[in-house]
Amino acid sequence: MNHWLVKQEPDTYSWEDFVADGRTTWDGVRNFQARNNLRAMKRGDSVLFYASVGPKCVMGTAKVGREAFPDPTADEGDWSAVELVVDKTLEHPVTLDAIKARPDLAELPLIRQSRLSVMPLSKAHYDAIVALGR
Repeated sequence: MNHWLVKQEPDTYSWEDFVADGRTTWDGVRNFQARNNLRAMKRGDSVLFYASVGPKCVMGTAKVGREAFPDPTADEGDWSAVELVVDKTLEHPVTLDAIKARPDLAELPLIRQSRLSVMPLSKAHYDAIVALGR
């Protein structure tokens, strides 16, 4: 199993919207590295949902419900989407400041490549962030 982090602006699609929907198509990604990360996702992989504006925090966890397929929002180009399914809301959202304060998370792509919207995580990084949210 792989581990991932996806970023979203809450005013575009919030964690609360996702929870209400139960599942969503993760589309609209227009960065080649992020697209390739979507294509690497496998059904059942674990995903952290990060609110990238305002609170700047990990809000909860999800699972990949459907592997990469053509992005229905793309009018041209070779873009992909996946389906994500809600897993759990974190008891305590994990802020970017809390993540940055942890030396063991210093190599996290969220810190090193802050503009990337879909990024792989190691199991250790994923587990550390989920533990902070308990």
